[in-house]
Amino acid sequence: MKLSRYTTVFVTIALLIILFLPANALCKKARIKDVIVTNTSKDLMIYFSVEGCFTKKMEDAILNGIPTTFTFFIDLYCPRGLWFDKTLATVTVRHTIVYNNLRNEFTVTLNSKDKKEVLLKDFLEAKKAMAEVNGITVIPMSSLKKNNKYYMRIKAKLDPIKLPFFLDYVLFFVSLWDFETDWYTESFIY
Repeated sequence: MKLSRYTTVFVTIALLIILFLPANALCKKARIKDVIVTNTSKDLMIYFSVEGCFTKKMEDAILNGIPTTFTFFIDLYCPRGLWFDKTLATVTVRHTIVYNNLRNEFTVTLNSKDKKEVLLKDFLEAKKAMAEVNGITVIPMSSLKKNNKYYMRIKAKLDPIKLPFFLDYVLFFVSLWDFETDWYTESFIY
C-alpha cells in the first residue's frame, strides 16, 4: 500500500506534535505570586515573589559560579476612561546571585535604591532571596489622590548570561535557561 504525499506530510506533522506536546505540557512556567501593595505614611510599597524561576540547568550553572541576574519591572498606572492610562512610576530592580566555591557561600546582591549584599550558606535560602522583592518603594504617597483607582504591572525576567568569548561557543545552550513571566496586574484604590 502506497501512501500519498499529503498523507505522509500529515502523518509526519502529527507525530511531531505528539512527540513535542508532552514536553511543553510538563514545562513549569515562572509566574508572579503573593503580591502585596501597601504603604507607609510617606511611600507606596510593594512585596511579591516569583515561582518557578529556577530550572535544574540554571541551578547547575549557579553552583558552577556563573553569575545570574533577575530583573523585575514594576509600573504604576492611573487608568483614564477614553484615553491611554497615565504612567505614574516605573521601577526596575535587579537581584544577582554568585556562588563562591572556595567559601561555599552565595552572595545575593539586592539592587534597588540601596545596593545590599547578603551572604548565605544555604542554596534554598539564596534562591528564596533571589525570587522575592520585599518593600520596594514605588512612589511617594503625596503623588496619589484619595479614592482614585490605580494598578501595578509586574514582570520578572532572567538577564542574558554573559560568558567569556570562548565559552559562548562551548556553552551555546545557555540561551535555553531564559525565562520571562507574563505581566501580572494588581489593582487597588487609594
